Amino acid sequence: MEALVPSLHAIIPAGGSGTRLWPVSRAGHPKFLLDLTGAGRSLLQQTYDRLVPLVGTDGLHVITGVRHAEAVRSQLPDLAVDHVVAEPSPRDSMPAIALMTALVHRRDPRAVVASFASDHLVEDVDTFHGAVRQAAEVAREGYLVTIGIDPHEPSTAYGYIEAAEPLQGIAGAPDALTVRRFVEKPPADLAREYVASGRYRWNAGMFVVRADVLLDHLGREQPRLQQGVLAIAEAWDGPNRDQVLAEIWPSLTKIAIDHAIAEPVAAAGGVAVVPASFGWSDIGDFAAVADAVLTGDGDLGIVGDPHVVAAVDSSGIVVTSGRTVSVLGIEDVVVVDTPDALLVTTMGRAQQVKALVDHWRDAGREDLL
Repeated sequence: MEALVPSLHAIIPAGGSGTRLWPVSRAGHPKFLLDLTGAGRSLLQQTYDRLVPLVGTDGLHVITGVRHAEAVRSQLPDLAVDHVVAEPSPRDSMPAIALMTALVHRRDPRAVVASFASDHLVEDVDTFHGAVRQAAEVAREGYLVTIGIDPHEPSTAYGYIEAAEPLQGIAGAPDALTVRRFVEKPPADLAREYVASGRYRWNAGMFVVRADVLLDHLGREQPRLQQGVLAIAEAWDGPNRDQVLAEIWPSLTKIAIDHAIAEPVAAAGGVAVVPASFGWSDIGDFAAVADAVLTGDGDLGIVGDPHVVAAVDSSGIVVTSGRTVSVLGIEDVVVVDTPDALLVTTMGRAQQVKALVDHWRDAGREDLL
């Protein structure tokens, strides 16, 4: 077993409601708390399992919404209470990561922080560990480092990272490259060009950086946000924590880490990427769930008890809560059966499930959300 990475702290932002996975994922019980692959562990627990060998339980921190903090603590009982931070309201990834970074930096000024989503899948954990170890070595040299996924298809569902030249002179990071720019989700023709060029990787939102470097970048790019999280961190161990958090948090700019610092820092030459291929998926819709659970034994993936599902001449995915589901002669079907809601769609429309959530919200059916 390899040693822990010195001074590395993993931050898991656990937020969002996974609307493309409705009706299984709900605002009160979002996808990171669910076992969507039959692994016996939720997506959050699987994230925890693959990070602990790198940082230990003392180096792992989760920031989540107040609505989910108790469920997170229940699923991760080995974490110290103060390693699960509840944000009062969603402010996107940058405030969440910045606050946790500021708290970590107060306790360990030499810390390197690494942010990983709570609801992604990784098949090859050993290769993932190798990529993170390389990224930590590059981060120690002052770079903001991202782990770029080698694309196996021209997907339009992900943003891309354009790499440039190899990064020289950093021992322990032979695969690192400089980053030219980050690109938003492209149209299909552009995605094909990106993949064919060999210069682009999928942006999985994995960032590794020295805590002091991240806070310095934030001070240049988002000074009010930096000042806010530093003020909250300053009050964290004192009697006024809740008051300061309640006063400052709602005023913080709602912005993703990509837009806040990754894109401008890349333009200035301060970002590096470690390319890797370890069977990554963001489980962004039911088509992705099907990819994760399908085996070579058939064309229909099943989440739940397979004994209550009958499928004849059909392919796709069925998610069952226990009621009998029968599918006959339908290709690429998506059937999701929960006690209070039934979804029937196709793989090709899986990315659009969020529109149904919007429909029921507009109809006043908060009970379904």
